[in-house]
Amino acid sequence: MEARHLGHTGLRVSRIGLGTLTWGRDTGERDAADQLKTFWESGGTLIDTADVYADGGAEYLLGRLLEGLVPRRDLVIATKAGSVPDPYRRFDCSRGHLLDALDASLERLRTDHVDLWQVHAFDPDTPLEETLQALDIAVSTGRARYVGVSNFSGWQLAKAATWQLAASGTRARLASTQMEYSLLQRGVERELLPAALDLGLGLLPSSPLGRGVLTGKYRKGEPPEDSRGASQHLAPFVAPYLDETAGRIVDAVATAADGLAVSPLQVALAWVRDRPGVAAPIVGARTAAQLTEALSVEGLSLPGEICRALDDVSAPVHRYPDQDWSEL
Repeated sequence: MEARHLGHTGLRVSRIGLGTLTWGRDTGERDAADQLKTFWESGGTLIDTADVYADGGAEYLLGRLLEGLVPRRDLVIATKAGSVPDPYRRFDCSRGHLLDALDASLERLRTDHVDLWQVHAFDPDTPLEETLQALDIAVSTGRARYVGVSNFSGWQLAKAATWQLAASGTRARLASTQMEYSLLQRGVERELLPAALDLGLGLLPSSPLGRGVLTGKYRKGEPPEDSRGASQHLAPFVAPYLDETAGRIVDAVATAADGLAVSPLQVALAWVRDRPGVAAPIVGARTAAQLTEALSVEGLSLPGEICRALDDVSAPVHRYPDQDWSEL
């Protein structure tokens, strides 16, 4: 699999990443092991997880699999910290909490460092400088090789990245930002993606298949029994993308897939993988067979006319201030 640099850093990652959101909860050890081995054998390197996935279960499971299944040196392990299962506070990005969370992640992962450590979300109750200082400490102490953020808005990302660039050599440059991005969710194109491009951060799209909807599995109405849409945990996650607007986009993807003799999954994934600024979409799969289909996109490049057609049918409405006011 082709590798790409993560932003303006020396870190190279496979241009498809493997997500572990369901590991330790809906995905057991055997299925996770099959996925990890399939991914590694295909040349995949980037494994994305978080300390809150399955309340730490995803990290714990990944750590178990790293002992003997695949060489640790062949993988780029990315995890996150900052989200908390607290009904009164969703995020805690204080320096103390983040560093404690990192130590706990390293213990579960059974490794002395992560390759990419990400702030899971912006915490409005903690000074941003304090949050970023935790990233600096993680890098300076060797517990993280590179750092990034996740779920930051455009202004939050620009402020954080600029702060880190202001003292080159003292502060750890942000390597990446992880955000949801797909044909069904192009909001990052408004401000965040231009900021990332300008500041040299690589974009790691989560849910690149529109939470599974772009595979076409929901076109016939009722969700398949083994789908996320039928899952007690994930049905509310899928529901926002089952409206009429999404249906038109899914139909366009299916039409393109028919014309290219590939699957809708491959079309949707190839589209987001090759967007400007994208380093590696993060793909979550239920089985190794599903992951194999996603990885088969490596040899697919969409023709320009199909890309333009998909761009048009999924175009978000961005007017003022994105469009020149004189044209409105």
